Amino acid sequence: MSKPLSVPFETTLLVRDTCLCLHVQRAARRLARRFDEALRPVGLTNNQFSLMMALNRPSPPTMAPVAALLAMDRTTLTAALKPLERRGLVEIGTDPADRRSRLLALTPAGRSLLAAAVPIWQSTHAEVEARLPGADADQLRRDLAALG
Repeated sequence: MSKPLSVPFETTLLVRDTCLCLHVQRAARRLARRFDEALRPVGLTNNQFSLMMALNRPSPPTMAPVAALLAMDRTTLTAALKPLERRGLVEIGTDPADRRSRLLALTPAGRSLLAAAVPIWQSTHAEVEARLPGADADQLRRDLAALG
């Protein structure tokens, strides 16, 4: 019987201390919790806020550009839209130019709720950026975008 392979504990510590993926995931979870808590008074999660912002356009978009902007697949986007649609915040309609495509639009109630949420996002976002001492938030955004 052969001895099972194992990873030295030192490697575990190395990954814990240096893995960019782990550090970005941890930061993303902390940020998500912060924005979820901030947006709770208006009944939105940070994901719902981002989705509604992605729909805040002069003309209703189809699913593909919204999914691309949010870096999610269409199935995940469809699932994320359902609770917003049930609450009357989003409408999903058929594209008259291509009956196979769906148009996504904020309802008047959705626009009003988004307008109430934006000042909350603005203040929370300013607090988050202020907690990045010595960091250049624009450079951080560029660096993260370069990973895409």
